Amino acid sequence: MSKEKLFERYSVSLCPVCLTRIPMRIYEENGVIYLEKTCPSHGKFEDIYWGDAELYKQFDEKYNTAQYGGAGFENPRKETNKGCPFDCGPCPKHKTHTILAVIDVTNRCNMACPICFAYAGATNYVYEPTQQQIVEMIKNLRKNSPWPTNALQFSGGEPTLRDDLPDLIKEAKNAGIEHVEVNTNGIRLAEDIEYYKKLRSAGLDTLYLQFDGFREEIYQKLRARSDLVPIKQKVLENARQIGHKSIVLVVTLAKNVNDTDLGEIIDYAVKNHDIVRCVNIQPLSMAGRAKKEEMHKLRITIPDTIKTIEQQTQGKITKNDWKPVNYPVPITKAMETLKNRTYPQFTMHPHCGAATFLYTEDTNYTPVTQLIDTDKFAQTFWNIYYQNIKGKKTKAALEALKLIPLAKNKLIANLIQNIITKGSYPALRELMYNVIMIGIMHFQSAYDFDLDRVQRCAIHYSLPDGTIRSFCTYNTIHRPVVEKQFAISVDEWMKKTGKKVNEYA
Repeated sequence: MSKEKLFERYSVSLCPVCLTRIPMRIYEENGVIYLEKTCPSHGKFEDIYWGDAELYKQFDEKYNTAQYGGAGFENPRKETNKGCPFDCGPCPKHKTHTILAVIDVTNRCNMACPICFAYAGATNYVYEPTQQQIVEMIKNLRKNSPWPTNALQFSGGEPTLRDDLPDLIKEAKNAGIEHVEVNTNGIRLAEDIEYYKKLRSAGLDTLYLQFDGFREEIYQKLRARSDLVPIKQKVLENARQIGHKSIVLVVTLAKNVNDTDLGEIIDYAVKNHDIVRCVNIQPLSMAGRAKKEEMHKLRITIPDTIKTIEQQTQGKITKNDWKPVNYPVPITKAMETLKNRTYPQFTMHPHCGAATFLYTEDTNYTPVTQLIDTDKFAQTFWNIYYQNIKGKKTKAALEALKLIPLAKNKLIANLIQNIITKGSYPALRELMYNVIMIGIMHFQSAYDFDLDRVQRCAIHYSLPDGTIRSFCTYNTIHRPVVEKQFAISVDEWMKKTGKKVNEYA
């Protein structure tokens, strides 16, 4: 009897020392997916890519097909000259829309996290675009074709150090951005509820709140502070007080630091499901400022995280409850044909991340994947899409009606019906207010850089030089070059403002 053929594929990566493009082999060994690459100048590099080969191959076989491919931008901002990823801006090789845009409004911060890749104290310069520059960056996102970006995150540094952040939120809303979120450590929002109210009144939709666990030793290790747990909890109290009902708990996950705390964090999200919409887990990337040897010890892969969650939830959330981040492709493609309008296409690489949704009742929860046949659900949307592009609109509409009985729960069935009949952002918002998303996102560094993934990235930075660059490319290669074009020295900034870089201004 012949052995099952082991997985092997080749891609293009970077040397983590000199950032030269080099071939990369992705291969299976002993149930694990590894990568290896050799730089002519700096030698061989090896690492674990995915801790579970079975899940890697499952995602690859079902979701890394031509069906799930994307057409990219109709109006790329840069030509292909040096070759991807060095022409990022985007260049014509980029295949996925901007699903979520990011604008760093400052690199100043009131913390000094050793794992951060954007911090003025480490770079010794201040990068803080003017309000007018940010307005132009937003306008540039809205020029994207065929999908004008409609979801934006203000990030940093710590964006709440800017007193004019409410004005920036208003500008985004005025430009047509439907969803605006702020990425924050929560310190100012815990201390200054009036400032929080201003953000909310300006149109803030979601807080993307740094939330690494409930033990202060976690924060001491990852954030170099040990007084943050009450601050995180105070942010939630303030949110409830002002009626803000959309918080994402963002977990930077590090092995042997907080990987034992995931079950507790999920339980906390469920107990606070009136205001918590999502737990977003981000396994530690190698793009921070800590020593690479130290960060290697802390790194954990997506399937390792999934297995840990299964153990810590006593099997309530299983390995089979997770789908790759590009699972929605047939949904959005079918909706485009049904509604005759453009939707964002989630054509990301299936190994960029995974997610599941929890249907909550009081403090109990059930993964939505256990309340609906997700494979039949996706296939029905593919059927709608293919019937419609063949001009058989009546058959497509009949296929859409088959979606509703797939749900084993009346509320889920009603929400599905709402989405397919309305096909709007408010309909999607209604769904999100009835579930909690658990997501795992694997950001890249030069160590595990995979060009196939980069060209399908859906999270893009909008920058004052007029470019729009993929998240992993920007943080691995382009950040210091772009920032220095628009930065001033820390001393110059303090002299100009009369403030320290960690003060509100």
